[in-house]
Amino acid sequence: MSSGQERVLRRRIRSIESTEKLTRAMDLISASQIVRAQNRIGASRPYAEGIGEILGIANADLGPASPLGGVPGDPRHVLVVAVVADRGLCGAYNSNVLRTADRLMRAGEGEGRAYSLVTVGRRAQRYFRFHGREIETAFVKMTERPTYEDACRVARELTVPFLAGSVDLVQLVSTRFRSAGIQAVEVRQLLPLAPTGRALGAGTVAEPGPPVGFYDFEPEAPDLLAALVPSFAEAAIFEALLEASASEHTARQRAMAAATENAEDLTTTLGRTMNRVRQDSITTEIMEIVGGAEAMRLAGRAAGSETTTDSLSEE
Repeated sequence: MSSGQERVLRRRIRSIESTEKLTRAMDLISASQIVRAQNRIGASRPYAEGIGEILGIANADLGPASPLGGVPGDPRHVLVVAVVADRGLCGAYNSNVLRTADRLMRAGEGEGRAYSLVTVGRRAQRYFRFHGREIETAFVKMTERPTYEDACRVARELTVPFLAGSVDLVQLVSTRFRSAGIQAVEVRQLLPLAPTGRALGAGTVAEPGPPVGFYDFEPEAPDLLAALVPSFAEAAIFEALLEASASEHTARQRAMAAATENAEDLTTTLGRTMNRVRQDSITTEIMEIVGGAEAMRLAGRAAGSETTTDSLSEE
């Protein structure tokens, strides 16, 4: 029995050690990807900030009458974009975004709003289909290393219905990468343009209020807004994809580091248990050998006594 238990424990230890090698490798890969993702975020921000400032100035020039700027008072049709990962093994990264998007839509539907859903990442596609929610468009295989072409594909699905007037508000639900230790799920208004202009497309938020100075627009401000809104959406989506990618790698690195540590602890615990089982087995075998030797010694003594008794009887 103890020998069979020892074999089971040895098999479990080998399996855990194999898993530990995988989690350690994934930990190292994610750690190397974080730095690259951070560099890409830093490189994309100047363009996003610049186009955001231009649109903010043009939008402020038009005032509250601009249909492309401001905060809708009572939007009836809202388009939500949820950005998560294609893969799991990254802790609560995916579930935090998906639950936030789900709560957002449920709360809005309770107020009589209609929602359309665009998902980025295979996990979002599975989650919402499991919960019976219809997905307008699902994008996959673009969260690991997003490109600007990927952002353009996603932005096209948002700007076309918004500029056509079939969507009143576009909201983006994704993870904001602030540092290697801080990532937070945020719900951001993407379209129409927020009053700050640059708050959506960049990591820094401009101070609210009208721009100071005089600006001359060529073409006119309404035409400029209509022409640059798709570009702004592309830049904002691209930055959101980059931040989501960096957040995913960070979450996976933490999850794999914790899994590796747990595997090491479990291997140590099972190793001690296996040693105790082995010691019990050795002790049992020694006791059996000693018991057998003692039985043979007693049997030999009894046989010698019988021989002596028979000899005396014959005499």
